[in-house]
Amino acid sequence: MMERPHFAAAGTALVVSQDEPSRRLIVESLQLLAIRPEMCEETFSAAGFLAKQKFEAVIVDSLLGDEARLIMELVRLSRANRTAVTFAVTAGEERRTLDAMFALQRPLSADTVNQTLRAAYGLIVRERRRYFRCPMAVPAFVRAGQQEELMYQTVNVSEGGIAISARARVDSDLPAAVRFTLPERSTQLLAETRVRWRNAGGLVGLEFISLALPHKTELQEWLARKLDETLPENVAALFRTVGRS
Repeated sequence: MMERPHFAAAGTALVVSQDEPSRRLIVESLQLLAIRPEMCEETFSAAGFLAKQKFEAVIVDSLLGDEARLIMELVRLSRANRTAVTFAVTAGEERRTLDAMFALQRPLSADTVNQTLRAAYGLIVRERRRYFRCPMAVPAFVRAGQQEELMYQTVNVSEGGIAISARARVDSDLPAAVRFTLPERSTQLLAETRVRWRNAGGLVGLEFISLALPHKTELQEWLARKLDETLPENVAALFRTVGRS
């Protein structure tokens, strides 16, 4: 097993292959784009990763045969990973049988792997930004139905929703109006939400049902800037350029 590199990540890729030379070339190319690899060699481990972690990309070696097809099917069935960018390491027409978005054609070389990953980078960027959760501690004012408005503390925010620390119960059966202001911004955002999850520690995940376009744009721009700040400057520059294309 190769040791995983430690760096701020523009994304995470699940790499499933038993071929060590192929894994090494792919990992080196991923590192150049600040994409963190998670390595495994067979279906059982891959299924475990897909069940508990979000990946922006999944790379599967066709040499795994039927296991490769099963892993791709698990990706499509995964709630968190069904929109991940998929790659097949192939030696012919296997890309079609695996139904992958991109092919890494054998014999692999650093140049061809780099070229293919860069061609897919725009999709990986969009996938990363869509699911990026930024820590955020600001007041959030929540009103469910005809109940009075209550103030909670936010924990994090993404394009799709917001997590709050909720000592008082938020009704799971009612849509809730939430208003909050992003740090360093003056505009108050107002969203219609519904409870998506809650845990025993008192955290509640609210999914955005509707968010006015100007507010959605402001949130996306703020999240993009916060994500860029976590990346090495050379990767952040590429990330911003590709994200606007």
